[in-house]
Amino acid sequence: MRLDFRSEWRREALRTNLWLVPMLEVFGAVLLFVITVSLDRAAYHGNIKLPSWVISGTADAARQILTTIAAAVITVIGVVFSVVIVALTLASTQFGPRMLRNFMRDRGTQWTLGTFVATFVYSILALIAISPGPHGDFVPHVSITTTLILVVLDLAVLLYFIHHIAVQIQLPQVIASIAADVAKAIAAEAAPPSVGRRQERGLSAAELLARMAEQPGEVKATESGYLQYVRHSTLVRIATSTNSVIHLLQRPGHFLVNGRTMAVVWPADAAPSVARALQRAHLSGPYRSLSQDISFGIDQLVEIAIRALSPAVNDTFTALTCIDWIGDSLREIALRWHPEQIHRDAQGYIRVITTQTTFDRLVQRAFEKVRQAAAGMPAVMIRQLDALTEILEQAPLPEQRTVLLEQAEMIRTLCLETVAEKADREDVLRRYDTLVRLAGTLPA
Repeated sequence: MRLDFRSEWRREALRTNLWLVPMLEVFGAVLLFVITVSLDRAAYHGNIKLPSWVISGTADAARQILTTIAAAVITVIGVVFSVVIVALTLASTQFGPRMLRNFMRDRGTQWTLGTFVATFVYSILALIAISPGPHGDFVPHVSITTTLILVVLDLAVLLYFIHHIAVQIQLPQVIASIAADVAKAIAAEAAPPSVGRRQERGLSAAELLARMAEQPGEVKATESGYLQYVRHSTLVRIATSTNSVIHLLQRPGHFLVNGRTMAVVWPADAAPSVARALQRAHLSGPYRSLSQDISFGIDQLVEIAIRALSPAVNDTFTALTCIDWIGDSLREIALRWHPEQIHRDAQGYIRVITTQTTFDRLVQRAFEKVRQAAAGMPAVMIRQLDALTEILEQAPLPEQRTVLLEQAEMIRTLCLETVAEKADREDVLRRYDTLVRLAGTLPA
């Protein structure tokens, strides 16, 4: 079943922030305060009797307790998150900005921040509630007791958060989380394009592209930024209403330049109408998103790998971990990834033709930069050949195997040119020979 990309993109946008979950928890704290202060009012007027374990005391003592709690909670928030962000910033300078993004979108981080903020808001509300009354000072004993319970909960959350960040900041965890995001993106386009396809009518995609080349109606980008998401269903409706065909020249992940052509429309006289309506059919911004850009996840793994192989870092084992996950991601792509390039209307006519990255290009992005950074490093070459072997063994199409063999041949050439030690060269060449023999046993 194909996922709704619009809801997927919105879900990702809502998740990658540090305000939504805290705001929800603050709302919950306000609601809890309304309940507890209502109980306090009822007890103050003698309508109910509070149990003996509820904390009691004077108004001055209550103010001192609540003021101390509020000050302590807000101090903990500032100190802990400042230290964590500094640590993440230092780590991100070595391994890329992904760690900061992980920190922002992590639910544990969001719930921790929200719990402390909610406790602070609750304690301030309880402090404000202390006031003179007809039967003496009104002291919200239930609310004060609840505040102390929230403080104990905050301590437990703080311990969890320290452990959680210690785990999340480790590079293997960051790499695995990126690979998990890639797996979700693959699953979003895992259904074969033929599933649920309507009857095909009208001109073929090749014929339409030929007519567009003769009479192009260009649609220009109105702002610069990365194309993050395209609402294909909206584009189909736009093309149907104008009786036109839209060819998107850019795909999510490409950088749009203001004034450059981003789409071609046929017939050309429909271009102005499509251009006006196209603004509500795509989103762009300062960063890339995995919602419809599977190559972004591959690029992030490659970025960590080549940073790890740089002389400044020199962390071969992190690069090997990246190669393992890159190989697993490409294996899943070879087996399950089926992006739709042709979108039809309800009658079966082609309305939108998109630009999609190919398996060949993904393999090149995944292996070439790492190979170039691994000159003279047989361990990295061997791990790349192992990854290629795993992908080759399960790749269903001969053309997929061809591009894998091309990458293996380039690794072999690099080994012969840069590895001086004979034993090391022989280790790499043995893995290469194993891959070639496997390719020879697979059906053409």
